[in-house]
Amino acid sequence: MFAEYIAAALERAEYEIIDDLEPYYAHVPGLLGVWATGRTFEECRRELISTIEGWIVLGLRMGTPIPPIDGRTIDVSVEPVSVVQ
Repeated sequence: MFAEYIAAALERAEYEIIDDLEPYYAHVPGLLGVWATGRTFEECRRELISTIEGWIVLGLRMGTPIPPIDGRTIDVSVEPVSVVQ
């Protein structure tokens, strides 16, 4: 569920080169506050993945709905679920 969502977010990511010490910049439209920078494209992409993961965790902890991306969703039940049966 998480891996598919992150992959969909990365497919939607937009990258650009900016005038900065970390010139690679990326953001994911539709995911407010999700952006990253890096000295290389790969560094920027790794940072973006980490940012998406943190954004999901924070959203879940705060009870904020995670918007769907290309049909991928992250839904969490508020009902307790037994992990031992």
